[in-house]
Amino acid sequence: MPAVCVIGLGLIGGSVLRAAAAAGWQAYGATASTADADAARGAGHDVAADVDEALRRAASDDALLVIAVPLTALDSVLRQIARFAPHCGLTDVISVKGPVAASITTRLPEARYVGGHPMAGSSTSGWAGGSAELFRDAPWLLVTEDDTDRAHWLRTARLALACGAEVVAASAREHDAAVARISHLPHVLAAVLASVGSGGGGLAMSLAAGSFSDGTRVAGSRPALVQAMCEGNRDELLAAIDDALGRLGVARGSLATTGSLAATINHGNLSRMRWTESKTLPTGEFRLQFLDPDAPAELRAIGEAGGRIHTIRGDVLHGTLPRRD
Repeated sequence: MPAVCVIGLGLIGGSVLRAAAAAGWQAYGATASTADADAARGAGHDVAADVDEALRRAASDDALLVIAVPLTALDSVLRQIARFAPHCGLTDVISVKGPVAASITTRLPEARYVGGHPMAGSSTSGWAGGSAELFRDAPWLLVTEDDTDRAHWLRTARLALACGAEVVAASAREHDAAVARISHLPHVLAAVLASVGSGGGGLAMSLAAGSFSDGTRVAGSRPALVQAMCEGNRDELLAAIDDALGRLGVARGSLATTGSLAATINHGNLSRMRWTESKTLPTGEFRLQFLDPDAPAELRAIGEAGGRIHTIRGDVLHGTLPRRD
């Protein structure tokens, strides 16, 4: 059976461990969190006494290493990998891809690495928030560059599929630009909205209901994790913030001069409806021979169009693509 070693057993790493074990993989891991380690062992999972021990075992098993620590802890973990398991294939579940790839290139220049980002989460952090079902039918992005190690990409994709996810391909830059807009910016806006609401005083807070709750939900996430995630994607997030500020400026100008917010509200409504409708578009099937020379570029184009991989047979990828006819 394939082996996977998960370093970091919080919400995402803990869910990878659970899901991989449930799918029949030889799954084990380690974490710096005593509470998470004790909870995972208590649930019957194979958790090493420390990260070094887990990495030695991974090196012996030629396990796939999943780095599931915050971006701020990455360099420390990479130093341990370089010492104890330098030849293991690597992936990660960190929410930015460019900075992770740069760190791995610096510290482990010969590593086989495919960046990953499962787009799933929970309002509860740590091992306690995780589940073997967390990734069910969720997109799991895998970085797919022209020079990606094809065999290692397939191995990593099989893990994602075993966890119940659907694989989406993109370059690291495409990923970071996308998540800046649909993940990182919402955290910043939620923080601002929560602060603006609180600034309204006791009456505002006593009247706050659905709109405020929905708009500020992610502001309840652990601040240190959100800060590391957003600051790690600085350049792309700055561009997204500039776009948002520009749109707010247009809305303010229109409200001040004409009394109307129609353009802003209607465009937002249309954008939301398009996103909702995209979830129910009819789909067609595709198959792609991943060892073909142009396969990475074709796969990125499929990802841009909303395509997802559901099955791998040999080195042939099978999936679905929305039909927009």
